[in-house]
Amino acid sequence: MAPIIEKEDKMGNFNEESSTDDSENLWADILSEVQSGSASKLPTTRTVLVLGDNDSGKTTLIAKLQGLEEPKKGSGLEYYYIDVKDEYRDEQARLNVWVLDGDPHHTGLLKYALKEDSFSDTLIMLVVSMAQPWALLETLTKWADVLRDHVDKLRIPADKLQEYEQSLIRVYQAYTEPGDGPIATQGPPRGDINPLHPPPSGSEEESVLPLGELTLSKNLGIPIVVVVTKSDTISMLEKDFDYKDEHLDFIQQHIRKFCLKYGAAMFYTSVKDERNCDLLYRYLVHRIYGFPFTSPALVVDKDSVFVPSGWDNEKKISILYDNMTSMKPDDTFEDIITKPSTRKVVQRDAEVTAEDDQAFLAKQQLQLSKQTAAPGTGTPPPAAAQESPVPRLQRPQVHKTPERSPAPANAGTPVRGKDGKPQAGNTTEGMLANFFNSLLSKTPGQPGPNVASMTGAEQIDKAAVSRDAAAELERMTKGKKSIDTNNTSTDSAEPQS
Repeated sequence: MAPIIEKEDKMGNFNEESSTDDSENLWADILSEVQSGSASKLPTTRTVLVLGDNDSGKTTLIAKLQGLEEPKKGSGLEYYYIDVKDEYRDEQARLNVWVLDGDPHHTGLLKYALKEDSFSDTLIMLVVSMAQPWALLETLTKWADVLRDHVDKLRIPADKLQEYEQSLIRVYQAYTEPGDGPIATQGPPRGDINPLHPPPSGSEEESVLPLGELTLSKNLGIPIVVVVTKSDTISMLEKDFDYKDEHLDFIQQHIRKFCLKYGAAMFYTSVKDERNCDLLYRYLVHRIYGFPFTSPALVVDKDSVFVPSGWDNEKKISILYDNMTSMKPDDTFEDIITKPSTRKVVQRDAEVTAEDDQAFLAKQQLQLSKQTAAPGTGTPPPAAAQESPVPRLQRPQVHKTPERSPAPANAGTPVRGKDGKPQAGNTTEGMLANFFNSLLSKTPGQPGPNVASMTGAEQIDKAAVSRDAAAELERMTKGKKSIDTNNTSTDSAEPQS
């Protein structure tokens, strides 16, 4: 019986284990669904690395993609993120964004944003500004060289890097116009498929077309998007710098050739006018996450150009050549799109430089010597010389005659003689005559001024004083003679009365 009892116990235990297995299978199913759901969620390791000069609009563009009005600017290596939502499966993830400062000294910070383990999940965005079209090609070439130098320093195995390069070729060759293939309608891929570097498939190898000579000639193994910001300034270029349609076509064909070499897409955007900003966002999530994308290439509007990776080729670019009449497509970019030499002059206070004192005085001395050499006896110096900013030298001090006594208080009253007649010699005019005589005559015992050592101004002043004194003395002498004549005639007339 023991074996039977044991068997019954085993049967009982079997019944309990079977019920436990059912519950475990239920939980296993739930866990499996969760696991499969987590596998289908958007990856959180995808990254966009933004490179470009300062003032090219990098931070403003990222803020627009984030849905923010005011950008938050920093320095060095800045980190942002963009919320990405899968509308088909209600899934959400954060797209990592690194923005490198435009200062060349900060290029060493690339090692923190682009590493070996994040290389396959990174997309590069090269940003240039249409506000300075003469620097577009130079800026793109500079940052492409910086990126190449950094990729060469990464310790990525050669076979792995070659696999990345081949994946970009496959993406370029597999491009089809929206509505003509599965790329426009397929949902986000599941599992481990990375849209940035899709794996090869047997059907693609037979249907792809060969690449052109210029296409992907500088393949870096990493997806690139070229964004030309501030396209709204094109109207300003046409107005202020006389840019024609052929200039804009010349710029566009050079940028498209650059993108062709790296297999890059190209956008003309304007945050101010909201041009192509939403289109750029949809293209980024399409390339990074595999979201559906239904927008065709745009090359008609000169300020809203969009060229997806895989669409362009040299033949399509050659269409722009027809509009170039005064230039050739192969002309050097810097020779045609030149930097304007005229700029708005900043109003500043003019700097006043003082002339050397000796040079200024030498000019004044030469001018005075010319005026002194001019003929004329009683003519005063010209008004220009009198209004000269040079301070007028002091006239030499005139010494009074030492033996002359001061005039009495009633000097203005004429003195009468014994006969009661006024004496002309004692009048005020007589005193003035004596004074002017003293000026003209040299005082005994006092040395005269050295004419050779006197300046031009002193000589002019001395001559002017002498002329004025002589003229006044002559006038007074004539007046005295007339008075004496009148007195004589009066005296002769008195006896007759």
